[in-house]
Amino acid sequence: MSPVADPKDNFDGYDLIVVGAGFFGLTIAERSASQLGKRVLVLDRRSHIGGNAYSEPEPETGIEVHRYGAHLFHTSNKRVWDYVNQFTEFTGYQHRVFARVRDQVYSFPMNLALINSFFGRSHSPDEARELIAKQAAEFDTDKARNLEEKAISLIGRPLYEAFIRGYTAKQWQTDPKELGTSVINRLPVRYTFDNRYFNDTYEGLPVDGYTAWLEKMAAHELIEVRLDTDYFDVRGSIPAGTPTVYTGPVDRYFDYAAGELGWRTLDFETEVLPVGDFQGTPVMNYNDEDVPYTRIHEFRHFHPERTNYPADKTVIVREYSRFAESGDEPYYPINTPDDREKLARYRELAKAEAASKNIVFGGRLGTYQYLDMHMAIGSALSVFDNKIAPHLTDGAPLDGSLDG
Repeated sequence: MSPVADPKDNFDGYDLIVVGAGFFGLTIAERSASQLGKRVLVLDRRSHIGGNAYSEPEPETGIEVHRYGAHLFHTSNKRVWDYVNQFTEFTGYQHRVFARVRDQVYSFPMNLALINSFFGRSHSPDEARELIAKQAAEFDTDKARNLEEKAISLIGRPLYEAFIRGYTAKQWQTDPKELGTSVINRLPVRYTFDNRYFNDTYEGLPVDGYTAWLEKMAAHELIEVRLDTDYFDVRGSIPAGTPTVYTGPVDRYFDYAAGELGWRTLDFETEVLPVGDFQGTPVMNYNDEDVPYTRIHEFRHFHPERTNYPADKTVIVREYSRFAESGDEPYYPINTPDDREKLARYRELAKAEAASKNIVFGGRLGTYQYLDMHMAIGSALSVFDNKIAPHLTDGAPLDGSLDG
């Protein structure tokens, strides 16, 4: 008797294949199902939905933890805000960060509170501007030869050495004197006491968490999600010509034909502590170079409205930054001149692939660019409008450009 075929091996009858169940992929899937009535199959190699935005309760405490680092939703794009509010309500959370330097804690980003605390006296806005301008005069921004000189030309040496040098060295595992000026475009200083981290019109955290939000996006009856499924293991079984949206690493798709693109990755160290509050705030940056981690997240503070969290335990996550190696989870594109040269080649390959195999590349990994959540969603809405919908409704050719 022949073995019974596993229904998970069947890829017939789908109008669209989406590779990756993160924000970009699920937005495309949801729009295609709800707006066009198309049958969509979403594939993801992980055992959970949501990509890097996935959140889950820590088993011992029940405190919701973002497994791949803290995700803070903010946007000034009303279309994106209106879209996401179909799937979740948001809390009134506003992100604020503090920075620890030599056993002292400062408000961050740089503002009047930080300047006054750091220099030990009160400054008016004009006095603070004059002070920073005087300190920044050491280097001319246009003549800066490296990141260190450029940063000093923007904020002065004292603030640079306290808040930028060590943190940057840890982030890049490189002396800032060896980093190019393009790594840092601007270092904003607020000459007010405003310590809100983001300036966007809309901000908040999903009331029931990111996973609940993403599950609602995928809940349409025309969407099927298959987890623990690597696209490269099954793509030979997908009928030729099936329209596909690919959100995995673009270099992996082409079997690294132009070489591996460079990424930064993150490592996380989670600890449950027998105290009700460890640091009094969601995120504390550790700017000193001799502290190996860049920041500590304390996740209970992201949702102070939740009364079910234990009063005698808390969860902290230390975050470490390093260069990604083969097999690591890619987080931030490095985007060196060599990477840009490789990407140009992958752009050519992507255009050819779209014409021959009906595929669109999108998302952070598929376009090799850093995208916040709202940017990924906004990009997906545009790709749906301009590429996917015209193709699925009128048969328009798919554009394979890596514009995300």
